[in-house]
Amino acid sequence: MTVTQQGGHGHLSEDDLPDLEEIESPQWARHYGTMATLSFLTVARRLPGLIRQALRMAWEASPRDTAATITLNMLGGVFTAFGLLATTGVLTALLQAGPTPDRVRDALPSLLLVGLAAVVRTTVQAGAGWAESRLSPQVSRITEERLYTLTSQVELVCFDDPEFHDALQRARMRGMRVADLIVSTAIDIVSALVGIVAAAGVLGVLHPVLLPLLLLAVLPDAWAAVRSARLRYTTDLRLIPARRRKWIIEELLADKDTAAEVRTFTMRGFLLRMFDRVARGEQQVMLGLARQQTFARVLGEALGGVGQGVVYVTLGVLLVIGAVPLAVAGTAVLAIRSAQTALANLMFSTNRLYEEGLYFTDFLDFAAHAESRKSAPRERKAPEGFERIMVEDVTFTYPATEAPALRGVSARIERGEVVALVGENGSGKTTLAKILAGLYEPDGGRVLWDDVDVTEVDPDSLRGRIAVIAQDHTRWPLTARHNITMGMERGEGEVARAAEVAGADQVIAELRHGYRTLLDRRFKNGHELSGGQWQRIAVARGFYRDAPLLICDEPTAALDARAEHALFERIRQHADGRTVLLITHRLASVRYADRIYVLDHGKVREHGTHEELIALDGLYAELYNLQAQAYRPT
Repeated sequence: MTVTQQGGHGHLSEDDLPDLEEIESPQWARHYGTMATLSFLTVARRLPGLIRQALRMAWEASPRDTAATITLNMLGGVFTAFGLLATTGVLTALLQAGPTPDRVRDALPSLLLVGLAAVVRTTVQAGAGWAESRLSPQVSRITEERLYTLTSQVELVCFDDPEFHDALQRARMRGMRVADLIVSTAIDIVSALVGIVAAAGVLGVLHPVLLPLLLLAVLPDAWAAVRSARLRYTTDLRLIPARRRKWIIEELLADKDTAAEVRTFTMRGFLLRMFDRVARGEQQVMLGLARQQTFARVLGEALGGVGQGVVYVTLGVLLVIGAVPLAVAGTAVLAIRSAQTALANLMFSTNRLYEEGLYFTDFLDFAAHAESRKSAPRERKAPEGFERIMVEDVTFTYPATEAPALRGVSARIERGEVVALVGENGSGKTTLAKILAGLYEPDGGRVLWDDVDVTEVDPDSLRGRIAVIAQDHTRWPLTARHNITMGMERGEGEVARAAEVAGADQVIAELRHGYRTLLDRRFKNGHELSGGQWQRIAVARGFYRDAPLLICDEPTAALDARAEHALFERIRQHADGRTVLLITHRLASVRYADRIYVLDHGKVREHGTHEELIALDGLYAELYNLQAQAYRPT
């Protein structure tokens, strides 16, 4: 079958539509296959450890609310059992011989006990629910704080490690989110177990032979519940690729970034056909699930009916032979129904706790690994300034890569100089800049501020002496002022001065609320800047910091030629004794640098002034002439 692409000039075969299976399962679904192959008994065996982990976190969040929740749930079970036993007294009084008024009067004490038990049970359960509702947000808070404290403390190089990044994504996307669910589910399991124990205890007190009847009554329902849940689980597992494909197509059809090209290339018909194919496939699977779940539910109810029939027949036999009084039999029925409800809750909570527990373990594993990747504390503070920075034989290799990014790089930067790093993509310029900024530590060699090795000083104190203007700067969803100050307060005059030097004052003058304008359209009265305007804000951010070393990594990437020239003039005029490290591809911008280092495949190929490097007629001269040629008339 072929279909014509709407607005196009060809035919698109159904075979050209991508297969659903080619979509990789997302990180949050990594344990789905594990769960699908586990038996309920395996889950039950691992349950105690998960409950211990959950209760430990709950205790860390709030010992008072944790103790209140568990204690009150247990008291609820006690009063449930007390109420059932008191019911026996009521039934005994009502079923005895004699006038009805006398029997009712005799039953009143037991009725009062039943009512009292119900009131107390309802009260303590409400208290348990209140304590648990207080506990959940506290667990969420400490979990989130723990994760983001760690992610902001680990070495920056961790984010270049694919395994670390994947572990972080798993911890963030689901592991951290289920912490409060883990705690509440663990408490639900404890509550369900208390309910089952209470019902079993009542039956044991009434007559030992009634305990086996409890199993006959509850097992069919339990099997049906587990079977239905397992069917839905395996179905969700099968549908993960299809649902992810569907989500991707939805984003293409409804996202601002793709809206123009959907229309330009008349992609609407093609995308809608893809969407329809995936949606119809998902629909068929869900219809099959409904059929299977209905069959499991009907079979479970049928078996449950048989089980209950056996229970009632057994109770009838016991009544006939006089093994149990009629009142005891009535209480046994109530106890069995109570146990059925508790067991259904237990089955659901157990399955849920184990499934979510796998993802919560991802969070715990990541937290433990991140703790080991934090920089060791250093007491020594970085120098306030320097006369010279020396880079001596520095080497560096990114995680999960074989080729070093830097290979024995040496350089010097004198105070007050403008030093440029140039080279083609992948030459190591930005890597060297990040090492100089204290963001990476070299694998070999060292960086000295005068005679101080920067690996011996507190990283935060070193970064406080360095300002960075990055090419890939962050567009913070904050006010214009906070986008410049970045949490540092040096007075309004310094904010205005930094903005003027960077040319950002012209940008801010056009904003409706000036420096108080939120630079994000997602906020009410928020404003969206162009790439060049954001670049000026980022430059102002670097000047505002007033650090002895200013690192400019492609600071003019989003600026036009006129703005670029003006910016470099400002950097030279307003350096005010700062040392400037300039990284750029545009070699016309580095002509007036005091020294230029040319990097090639992680090594310093050449260094010197612009005139010296042109005279050398090496790599720098080649790159410079190639760029200059583009502006010469043909």
